[in-house]
Amino acid sequence: MQRRTVGVILLCISAFLYGVRYLSAAIFGSGVSSWDSQLFNAMLEYVGDGPLIMSWIALIAGIGYLFFAEFETFLVKNVKEIKENWNASDSQNDK
Repeated sequence: MQRRTVGVILLCISAFLYGVRYLSAAIFGSGVSSWDSQLFNAMLEYVGDGPLIMSWIALIAGIGYLFFAEFETFLVKNVKEIKENWNASDSQNDK
């Protein structure tokens, strides 16, 4: 699988996990007759920080994969150009 594809998939996983935290809290509190921010924060605490931490890890990994995929393409292109110029310079100096 290409690095760009893996990066995009990790970003999608990150968004999914971020939303799962809030969705889980909302499902957990679906039987409550009245809502307020303190109650929802308590439900978020009940769900825990696991999905949030995992979403941050997936986000950082996804951004890293996308960055390195773009940087690798740029680097390979420049190295190839440098080698071609170097070989052209050597062939001119040999004459």
